[in-house]
Amino acid sequence: REQPEYIHPKLEPVLRETFGVIIYQEQVMQIARDLAGYSLGEADLLRRAMGKKIKKEMEAQRERFMSGAVERGVGREDADTIFELLARFADYGFNKSHAAAYALVAYQTAYMKAHHPVEFLAASMTLAMHNTEKLAEYRSEAQRLGITVLPPSINHSQVAFEVEAGAIRYALAALKGVGAQAVEAIVAARADKPFRNLGDFAGRIHPRAVNKRVLESLASAGAFDALEPERARAHAAVDAMMGMAQRRHEASSVGQNELFGGASVREALPIPGVQPWLPAERLQREYDAIGFFLSGHPLDDYADVLKRLKVDNYASFARQVKAGATAGRVAATVVSRTERRTKTGNKMGIIGLSDPTGHYEAIVFAEGLQQYRDALEPGASVLLFLTGEAQGDEVRARIQSVDPLDSAAEKMQTGLRVFVRDPAPIESVAKRLEQMQPKTAASPPWARAAARQPRASDLDAARTTLGGADGEISMVLLLDAAEVEIKLPGRFKVSPQIAGAIKAVPGVIQVEAV
Repeated sequence: REQPEYIHPKLEPVLRETFGVIIYQEQVMQIARDLAGYSLGEADLLRRAMGKKIKKEMEAQRERFMSGAVERGVGREDADTIFELLARFADYGFNKSHAAAYALVAYQTAYMKAHHPVEFLAASMTLAMHNTEKLAEYRSEAQRLGITVLPPSINHSQVAFEVEAGAIRYALAALKGVGAQAVEAIVAARADKPFRNLGDFAGRIHPRAVNKRVLESLASAGAFDALEPERARAHAAVDAMMGMAQRRHEASSVGQNELFGGASVREALPIPGVQPWLPAERLQREYDAIGFFLSGHPLDDYADVLKRLKVDNYASFARQVKAGATAGRVAATVVSRTERRTKTGNKMGIIGLSDPTGHYEAIVFAEGLQQYRDALEPGASVLLFLTGEAQGDEVRARIQSVDPLDSAAEKMQTGLRVFVRDPAPIESVAKRLEQMQPKTAASPPWARAAARQPRASDLDAARTTLGGADGEISMVLLLDAAEVEIKLPGRFKVSPQIAGAIKAVPGVIQVEAV
């Protein structure tokens, strides 16, 4: 309803239909003709120069435009402003026929997203099924809109992304190493009868349609979680599943399934005894299979520490850079590192980074790459000082310094309190501590006291087994009428990552940083 403002009256006939805003390439050409006396051919050269943004050619066009406009009664200052507007148009402009088509598609998709956001995003994710970066973007957008993206499931997922009870169920065919043909075979074998366990799954799939790599990717992504909650066990059972699938297929081929009632006689699937994956490994394997972190993020365990450190997430950093800021501190997990040579022959690094708000890249030049190469290994969580520059809608980030996030966290954390309701988890906690301490020994005596009240000798043994770090660990036993706290002798390496690993132990109620 506002009246458009025009820098010069001659612009009104050209820009009236777009409310004073330069939208179409034809408008650029018409302005050049009406205000600066360009011919049709010259106007087309101006349009192409702006599209290519060749500095020398643009400067020549500026002089031609300015002189022509001044000759025709346009003030030099206004002519300069109008030329800048025309040059800025080149960042986004189309010819009129393209712009009309884009406008129609934009209207249709905006309507679908506004009124059917879950279906719209599910369809968009199916369209981008093999583009991990796009899938990560759509998942972030779903989070922003409060839409849940459910993890892949062998009993619920389909080939494509599907809407399930107001949420989006992740597609099995979108997992790395899992093709559409394999998923079609799995869905056909499942039909309307969900798989009961890993053995049932192995007995119903065709060994030629679903190979070992497919099963490993499914296990790493968590698709078997409903059948076997411990992903390390599901992954370790892959060979056994392939073997069972092959035997069942061969037996079926010769009609042996009919003997003694066939399907009612089922062999048990042998699963090797393996240690559960630590949370960090579990997430890394999930990342390798999916292409981004879906069920959680390595930085989740550091949430309290990052809040106390007053560290921004990347989305906040990018907004601040677009608003004029030039630097900031962020925390991130390194997901990739590529090294290239610049035109001068020096090495530079392109570092793929991730935090709960999304994935992005930052560059580090030769000196920083040499200094921080060890800290920028994929899988490492780090504290970064970044400088940033806005380039259109994108932010170009450059790494200035890197610190391991555990080092920063340890300075703010003096110990852990582990809450349990009975002694059963103690041995598993001990094993997690053994795995993550600088010095380890098998079966520490204090852990073998899991089934009884720990004695002083048991606790003393912890000092020699796991000593040499920088924090205290207490076990807190929650009883009906009281709490019993036992402080383990010695000092241990403590960090949010270790706290997260202990918290994942079955039977541990809570892990509290102190």
